[in-house]
Order: sequence, then C-alpha cells, then structure tokens
Amino acid sequence: MKIHKAHTLLDIDGDAVLREARSLIGKQLAQPARRAFLQRSLTLGGLSLLTGCSLSDNSQVESALLKISRFNDKVQGLIFSPTQLAPTYTDAEITRPFPFNAYYGEDEVRIVDEAGYRLEVTGMVADRHAWTLTELRAMPQTDQITRHICVEGWSAIGKWGGVRFADFLRHIGADTSAKYVGFKCADDYYTSIDMATALHPQTLLTLTYDGQPLPPKYGFPMKLRMPTKLGYKNPKHIMAMFVTNTYPGGYWEDQGYNWFGGS
Repeated sequence: MKIHKAHTLLDIDGDAVLREARSLIGKQLAQPARRAFLQRSLTLGGLSLLTGCSLSDNSQVESALLKISRFNDKVQGLIFSPTQLAPTYTDAEITRPFPFNAYYGEDEVRIVDEAGYRLEVTGMVADRHAWTLTELRAMPQTDQITRHICVEGWSAIGKWGGVRFADFLRHIGADTSAKYVGFKCADDYYTSIDMATALHPQTLLTLTYDGQPLPPKYGFPMKLRMPTKLGYKNPKHIMAMFVTNTYPGGYWEDQGYNWFGGS
C-alpha cells in the first residue's frame, strides 16, 4: 500500500503503528552498522516508501532508508510517555565492572580539569552563566540504578547520581516548549534530545557513579544519563548545552543512526 502525503494520524491504525514501533526499537539493538541499522527499519513497514525507486540505485535506496529512519523518529516521539519509568534495580544487580563504551579506546579517554571546568549554557534560556561543578553539586541530588542498553546488543546495570535534568532546566529558565536540547562534549562527541525526554524524571545530569565522583572513563565531569534512550544518546564529558528549535543532529545520528534512539 502506498502512503500518501494527504494522510493524517487519523488514517493510521494506531495499535498497528504502536506494535511496529516497539518491535523496531527492540530489533535495532542487535545491529550497529549504519546500513543494516536502517535496513531493519525498512523490513518493519517502510517498504512502501520505496515505491517508484529502483533497488539497484544506491542513492535512491539510501535516501529512502533515511526517510524511513526519520519516520521512525516521529513514531517513537508519539508513543514516548514522559511519565513511564524505566525499570530500576538493586545494588546487588549492578554490573561490576561497568563496561567502558565510546567511539575510541579506553586509553584515549579525555581528561577534563575540574578546577577550570565550566558548563556553558546557551540558547533559549534565561540564565546563561557558566556553571562550576561546585554549583552543580550544591543542587538537590538523586540516585538511580538503571540499565544502559547499547545499540551493539549488550547491556549493563549501573548506579548513577546527580541533578534531575528537568530541575536544572527549570532553574536556568529554559524554554521547555522548545523542541531540542543539544550537547557538546570534551571528546568531540555531540548529540541532541527531544524536550520530552529532557524533562523525564529519570533523566539526570550525572555527577557520580556508584556513590563516587564520576570517573573519567564514565564521563567526568558530567554525563547525561537517560535510561529511556540507547547508549549512544547519553553524552559524556559534557562541556556545553543549548536549548533550541533548530534540529541539532548528533555524531552518530548524522551518519544515519536513528535520532530519537529510545522508547
């Protein structure tokens, strides 16, 4: 069946879309390669978007796969619940040691000077002053033991502590009607998230791991911890954040990975 632009959400079988999207999110965990990652999306309902394309034309297929990925972003955004919590665990269930994960080796972990650290805050916010770790640690803190799920197919349970991101956004007078929050990191990584996820009660500006200051290999001085997102959406070594209505993309997302990257 060809999908026509004139169709609205009222024309879509909501239950079917929900089943397909949830299946998609789960199946994407097993394959990190860009093309296979997108082709999995294609097998789950996007084939109709290829109508009129030659499967031998690589550029057309690539373009269609990217459109399917963006469609998946929209579906995942629609089914995301800002109040549904990810599972939590006990101290006894923590994975020890918690795995290191990055796009580089552990011997290349970035070291950020604590004394000189300042979190740059820009964009659609009222208070744009640069935050020290002392100021961030003075805010109310909370802990959570949640599961990190990697797109490569593995998972691990860790204990993270820090400031609820929703509290921080409200404290700085962020425009919470904006679409995106973007992040820039000391290791040249960058990513962005939707505002609904930013305001989720389990989204943390993480300052500690297992009750201790966040180690460099886990993202010192700060990482964003979101148990509702895949691992690549959780930036480490955060140096700057901004609130915007302009789509910011991300390190892996700009290479074709699903932008929403969550449930």
